[in-house]
Amino acid sequence: MLVRIVKLSFHQENISTFLDNFELVKNQIRNFPGNRLLELYQDKNNPSVFFTYSYWESENDLENYRKSALFNEIWDFTKKLFNDKPEAWSVDKISPLNPQGGMSNLL
Repeated sequence: MLVRIVKLSFHQENISTFLDNFELVKNQIRNFPGNRLLELYQDKNNPSVFFTYSYWESENDLENYRKSALFNEIWDFTKKLFNDKPEAWSVDKISPLNPQGGMSNLL
């Protein structure tokens, strides 16, 4: 499984536009082949900064999404709202949470 983390920073006046659009497209992303999770987070100290976390079955699934018409449509809309260059990381999950809610292998 591949985890994709994307940091997005918006002009203050564009935040509601971004959030409205995210609500419209989030289920399409979640239902894209290979996607297992999509979550959106907002920075507590800087409300203009957001992070998306998405889980993909494979790097190939993520690349298929990034080459899709859906991604191009979302990205063309969203990139006009930025106040800074987005950052993205593809990471491997090393230590998942155990079912009881604690962190395994770290304590």
